[in-house]
Amino acid sequence: MKKLFLSINFKRGGFRGFASQSGKGQHLKIGGVKDIIAVASGKGGVGKSTTAVNLAVSLANKWQLKVGLLDADVYGPSIPMMMKLHGKPEVSADKKMIPIENYGVRCMSMGSLVAEGDALVWRGPMVMKALEQMTRGVDWGTLDVLVVDMPPGTGDAQISISQRLQLSGAVIVSTPQDVALMDARRGVKMFSQVNVPVYRLPSILGIVENMSYFKCPSCNEAHYIFGKGGAQKTADDMGMRFLGELPLETGIRSGSDEGVPVVISNPESCVSRAYGDISQKIVSTLELLNQPHSRPEINL
Repeated sequence: MKKLFLSINFKRGGFRGFASQSGKGQHLKIGGVKDIIAVASGKGGVGKSTTAVNLAVSLANKWQLKVGLLDADVYGPSIPMMMKLHGKPEVSADKKMIPIENYGVRCMSMGSLVAEGDALVWRGPMVMKALEQMTRGVDWGTLDVLVVDMPPGTGDAQISISQRLQLSGAVIVSTPQDVALMDARRGVKMFSQVNVPVYRLPSILGIVENMSYFKCPSCNEAHYIFGKGGAQKTADDMGMRFLGELPLETGIRSGSDEGVPVVISNPESCVSRAYGDISQKIVSTLELLNQPHSRPEINL
């Protein structure tokens, strides 16, 4: 193996998309990856990346799954800091990047390929090419689950990932206030409306309400700072599963800044137990979806 010096080459061939859409659905798969889950949000600032990190680490450590984590937020990659990743990926003999592993999770992020603090001033085709190389240009090995930390919003990158990868499902992250839930609804509708060229329909695995409440360390009372029950109501209105509430805790912020996910630094905390419950629901749903004939075969 050798160190990676030049990560992405845009000089030859131009942008060709993630994969060919011919030949049925096998071109939408990533070799060795059983299920792909998108963790998405309609807007930024709702804790989507923090949720993706802690769910991935929980799936790997609590449920003993082989897990990968793809940071698809090319413009604002945060996974290297949150997962305490150092250095650049090495390259295998067949010229694929080897994910950097920590806490039992294999990670790939644009933040590991460029200098810290560098701004990526790229147009759409360059972003699409980067995402192509960070999916199929990576030696993921054998994975039970690949968690994709999606960019916030419903733009080109989000639509392309939804169309070009065989997603098993999506987890929508929101905060309780109405303005965030309005954008969360847009994220849900993107997955349901986009012309997804897959041969098994992806499902919305559910909605997660982040920053649901603050539990006072003195009186142990829950304070619903941003409103109460908004994500539960949204899930009910849209016929989705409500996966759970994630409270505000200091350990989440400090863990993200220090690169130690809260499910590792304080596994018995209230929020870590909540992440464990949500990851258990995801595991059970994936098991159900992977049963024969559990999802319809379609041709688009």
